[in-house]
Amino acid sequence: MKAAEIGRRFQDFFVSKGHTAVPSASLLYNDPTLLFVNAGMVPFKPYLMGEQPSPWKRATSIQKCVRTLDIDEVGKTTRHGTFFQMLGNFSFGDYFKKEAIEYAWELVTGSLDDGCFGFGPDKVWVTVLGPGHHPDYPDGDVEAREAWLGVGVPAEHIQGRTLKDNYWHMGVPGPGGPCSEIYIDRGPQYGPDGGPEADEDRFLEIWNLVFETEVLSAVRAKDDFDIAGPMAMRNIDTGAGLERIAYLMQDVDNMYETDDVFPVIARASELSGRAYGQDGTDDVRLRVVGDHVRSSLMLMTDGVRPGNEARGYVLRRLLRRSIRSMRLLGVEKPSIVELLDVSRQCMHVTYPEIDEAWARIQDIAAAEEAAFARTLSSGTQLFDTAVAETRASGSLVLPGDRAFQLHDTYGFPIDLTLEMAAEQGLTVDEESFRSLMDAQRARSKADSLSKKATTGGAEAYTQLRAAGETNFVGYSELDVPTKVRGLIADGQVVDRVAAGQTVEIVLEETPFYAEMGGQDSDAGVIRAPGGDFEVVDVQRPVPGLVVHTVRAEGELAVGDEVQAVVDAFHRQGSCQAHSATHILHAALRQLVGPTATQAGSYNKPGYLRFDFGATHGLSEQLVCEIEARCNEAIRDDLEVRATQMPLEKARAMGAMAMFGEKYPDIVRVVEMDGAWSRELCAGTHVAHSSQIGLLNLVSEQSVGAGTRRIEALVSTDAFTHMAGERALVSRLTGMLHVQPDQLAERVGSLVTDLKAAQKQIEDMRRAQLLAGAGALVEDAKDMWGVAYAAQRLPGVDGGRLRTLAVDVRDRFGDRPAVVALVGGADAKPTIVVATTP
Repeated sequence: MKAAEIGRRFQDFFVSKGHTAVPSASLLYNDPTLLFVNAGMVPFKPYLMGEQPSPWKRATSIQKCVRTLDIDEVGKTTRHGTFFQMLGNFSFGDYFKKEAIEYAWELVTGSLDDGCFGFGPDKVWVTVLGPGHHPDYPDGDVEAREAWLGVGVPAEHIQGRTLKDNYWHMGVPGPGGPCSEIYIDRGPQYGPDGGPEADEDRFLEIWNLVFETEVLSAVRAKDDFDIAGPMAMRNIDTGAGLERIAYLMQDVDNMYETDDVFPVIARASELSGRAYGQDGTDDVRLRVVGDHVRSSLMLMTDGVRPGNEARGYVLRRLLRRSIRSMRLLGVEKPSIVELLDVSRQCMHVTYPEIDEAWARIQDIAAAEEAAFARTLSSGTQLFDTAVAETRASGSLVLPGDRAFQLHDTYGFPIDLTLEMAAEQGLTVDEESFRSLMDAQRARSKADSLSKKATTGGAEAYTQLRAAGETNFVGYSELDVPTKVRGLIADGQVVDRVAAGQTVEIVLEETPFYAEMGGQDSDAGVIRAPGGDFEVVDVQRPVPGLVVHTVRAEGELAVGDEVQAVVDAFHRQGSCQAHSATHILHAALRQLVGPTATQAGSYNKPGYLRFDFGATHGLSEQLVCEIEARCNEAIRDDLEVRATQMPLEKARAMGAMAMFGEKYPDIVRVVEMDGAWSRELCAGTHVAHSSQIGLLNLVSEQSVGAGTRRIEALVSTDAFTHMAGERALVSRLTGMLHVQPDQLAERVGSLVTDLKAAQKQIEDMRRAQLLAGAGALVEDAKDMWGVAYAAQRLPGVDGGRLRTLAVDVRDRFGDRPAVVALVGGADAKPTIVVATTP
């Protein structure tokens, strides 16, 4: 049975039991604590933790997940993988243990003809929380044990285990409860008898049922926590590993051999001529390719691009480990796109969005493979030299500064250096490497100002959010009476603040737009009885809470009635820049193609920055066409309209959305003249495109593999910039006595003449230098049988210095000689040393 069919059966079963089928969230789910979704329950956390009311009583999902903590173990064992699919069913205050266990038993042991999994009941073992492990459960989880006995599991197939095995919590204060795990006996060929406690290779866990029962007040370890009391609403949260069920039902030994992964291994085997299952080392490399190619495909589908930080770094590491594994298997030609296509054919049935993103994925992967090929070519030579020097010194530890040089100069990730060093029997001085990296980061950040760093702490924000959401009224109002609901000073919630402090204010309702979706925050003042408070930043530190950072000019207390006033001129500038960003996005997709999707943006009054997917730079002509298309749209006075609608309807209409963003069921769609531009957007906009005035593209450049950036000015800033350029052209034409249309040709001619003159001067200087070569040889000193010629040549650059050094050296012929020349400036000397053989 194919993996896609297993997933379909799971979801159909629970839909038949009254559950709502919830689509998988993006791997880039909007959770600040996670790089990627790493468990099926992540999209349901707000409902399970009681932060938000659940839209459903019962839900089921097939959730995409990525875990990279064990990335170095992938391929070495048959248990570790980076991408997996978690099947789950959830109850939010509805059914509990008995029903959850009955559903699981029916699906696991029900017949294949009835749409179930058909495992023999005698093959099923379960674990529950055993007695004596926590004072609140002196007899263990009696309710779960009795439920399993009730469905027919024999007592000898129910094992009681410790809190480490059968109690779930998130590692922090919050919901917790006992859990029950379902195992399948794979048979004596996989290990000894005796259930999961005896051997978890033979008895393979396929499903964990979590019974969220109580609120934990403190968590010190997996098995050391305090229970504050019962939850107001008990929940069911389960997770079944689709890949594990697949390799049991497909009768293969491990997840790498399932129908979702093995075709990639098979193709890699064909390309390399290395048969899978014949050599242990080759098998590890083939499994790395099989796992990492699928994970990379899913990450790129959800909008991740290779980079040097966070998510981008994880993707780059996965892709480069795959590419290097293919090199080690003997495949030198580019192969990553071909392997990704094999994985696409396996996965697109379940995730059709892969086909929609395929053109973009191909471009990104091909560019990354080409870049890594250059990295390997240049960096491997330095690595080999460093290894030889390390061994020659008698050490088995590669110095941290060499690892840093590989990273900083050649783009070698430290993980690659660690892996290559291990293959050579060496370790790396990671502590020294990290210190050098930290020092580099400190230097790069030394001049950056932290306007965005709010003063409050997470606990303060959570405390104020518990009182309700901040109502944003700024789409229609810029000046509203409101009330102070909360104050934060020095990270603590306070009742009153004094003049001179920088504090954060939470209002009952606000017209101030908080920085979001690429749009900078509003500016303005909050007028209070004790004085005016200048608003310097507005953020949403937690969902639903708007926090205003102000400079306190007087006293302010919780409950004070105030007037919140947005700077209308500043807001208009923000609207112009944000609407111009939508116009630019649409123009790029029209002229560059559908792969030019948004990869990030920032806009503020007078300025916008837009990042988009592209593997090649834009020609000067194309940039001009894009700018012209944008200004045509501005001139055409397109109506800009924002409407609220269900998310699914917006997607059906083709509304563009940012990858990884979490959207509510009801979304705001911003349209320009109907279908000219249609995007999901919470930002503020002009009413008609003509209100933007003008757009001027000032730069287009690369900001990373597969990502380009356009910067533009809008409105009066654009006009001022163009006026400045016109004045510059006027000055130059006056100086050169030409018409504006002759300026480029005249400057080009001057540059040509200048280069010719510089070359002539350089030739004369070189000849003058070489004329003194003979004197250097004649004046050479004898140092223990070696001729030593040295001279200080102030102002001579490195190129000419090297030419002279080589000429002097060659004049010594077979005589042992050392030539040392010092040029450059006193503050920055250049030294060249040349020796005869």
